[in-house]
Formats: sequence, structure tokens, C-alpha cells
Amino acid sequence: MYSKILVPVDLAHTDKMVKALNTSIDIAKHYSATLCYVTVTNSTPGAAAHNPGELEEKLSVFAEEQGQSHGINTDSMVMESVDTAVELDDKLLEAIKTTGADLVVMASHPPGIGDKLHILHSNGADIVKHSDISVFVVR
Repeated sequence: MYSKILVPVDLAHTDKMVKALNTSIDIAKHYSATLCYVTVTNSTPGAAAHNPGELEEKLSVFAEEQGQSHGINTDSMVMESVDTAVELDDKLLEAIKTTGADLVVMASHPPGIGDKLHILHSNGADIVKHSDISVFVVR
């Protein structure tokens, strides 16, 4: 049913997305699908890496470790953005097309006051609205 699962990852916050990572691994095992870990980054230094090249290396290692420890096929992709806050959803939609993914499994942020006041938008909701494939948002 699924052959390529896209999993957006922020390497600086993998501890906060354990449930989404485990869900994607379970689905990949069930369908013998490949997990493609993707991250979107600025060209400036961030919490996970000093530059996109270093981040690409770290994400590749992360994907390889996940594949080996869980017995699944993995891949990784880093996409550069001028402004991730503005372009994140568009970059993730581009990654869906580029990778040929047929499912997205992504973590949701915990709901808070920003959601109630409609200050924060939902990346998951935007991906659902603008993508033709299934999206599993894990809270």
C-alpha cells in the first residue's frame, strides 16, 4: 500500500518527536516501505548544524542508524530555504514530489495558547490541504 514514507525531521528536536518516528518505523515495517527523512534548513548556522552540508551529513547518519537499528530501508534529504518559517510547507510539498512519497508521517506540536488565538498555523494542516497523498499527523 505504501512504498515511500516521507518523515519531516528536526535533528535539534528528535526527543520531542519519538512517537512520530516510532509510528513511521512501524508503518514502514508493515508495508516494507522506505522511510525518507527530510529536513528544511536555512543556510545560516542552526541548533543542529553549522551549515546545510553538515546537516546533510548528520541527517544521513541519522537515517542510516535508524535503518540499521530497525531493519528498514531509509533515505534522507536536506532542502535549503531562504526563510524556513515562510517556505517550510512549500519545501515539504516539493519533497513529496521529488521523492515520490505516497505517505507523510509528521509530528504535531502540542496545542497551546498560540493555537487558540490563531497565531500559529499548522504545518500538518497545510500539507493535508495541498498534497494528494495521505498525511498522518502524530500528536
